[in-house]
Amino acid sequence: MTVAYPRKFRNQLSAQDILSQVVRQREVHMVTLNRYRFSEQRSCKDLTELIELLDGQPRTLVQELSHHVSDEARHAYWLTDLLCELGEPVGKPPGISYIDEFERLLDYADADSKDDLVINALAAINVTEKRGCEYFASHIRALKAAEPTAENRQICETLERIMPEEAAHVRWGNRWLAELARQSPAHREKVETAKRKYAAVEQAAFESGMDILAGAELRRVSNLVKIAEELPLWQRPQYLMAHLPKAVFDPKLQQVRVDLVQEAWKRDPITFIEKFIPMFFGGSLGGSAKKSA
Repeated sequence: MTVAYPRKFRNQLSAQDILSQVVRQREVHMVTLNRYRFSEQRSCKDLTELIELLDGQPRTLVQELSHHVSDEARHAYWLTDLLCELGEPVGKPPGISYIDEFERLLDYADADSKDDLVINALAAINVTEKRGCEYFASHIRALKAAEPTAENRQICETLERIMPEEAAHVRWGNRWLAELARQSPAHREKVETAKRKYAAVEQAAFESGMDILAGAELRRVSNLVKIAEELPLWQRPQYLMAHLPKAVFDPKLQQVRVDLVQEAWKRDPITFIEKFIPMFFGGSLGGSAKKSA
């Protein structure tokens, strides 16, 4: 079977590259932790909606999804407690939300049958859990390589409590998808298709939540095309037409850019002119991030 792993950000920066920088900048670090908190909290809502869609069947899956909700709620309150103890905000994180983008690009509830709904939903959950595992593991490694402050140790301990359960969620999804694929050649093909499709959806959402540089709109369109390529031919035009306007004309993207420019200028006008402007219009993060590492 196909194994879908999260890809680097724009094929340039790995999770380790990103988190090694994040832990050095406290404000960014706190926003990142709040994004984790928000994602875990939202997962409870999304999993509950899926349970309602399944309407009691298959019974075992509904039971296990209920346990999954409990795990995500526990992660959310651990992260909420952590941020409160550090004196940090626990409101909606600033910027473009990865989880909002992922949900916007999803369509698993439009499946033709209950089996299709189950396959699509599990593939979607599985790929986001893999991204979460990758980031938690990279974050823990980055913290252990950073200055061993009391705050860093506290953050690391919280992430280390969450990490085993996130890894268990990935194994759970892999097991369910493998069992469904073994039911028939048709099921196997549906599982393989769903894994490719939702890997493309997840990558598009991940990059939309992070890429604000010049040309981001064109890169969003390119990612939409990659998602459409995993759809049946007759669904591609409709999918592209539904999502292209948001990709090309996103007021939130423009607002995030304005806010970032203002903040960068306010903090250090010289660095803004020498580094931020060339980076922004060059549309590249790789060189700058690695030079500052």
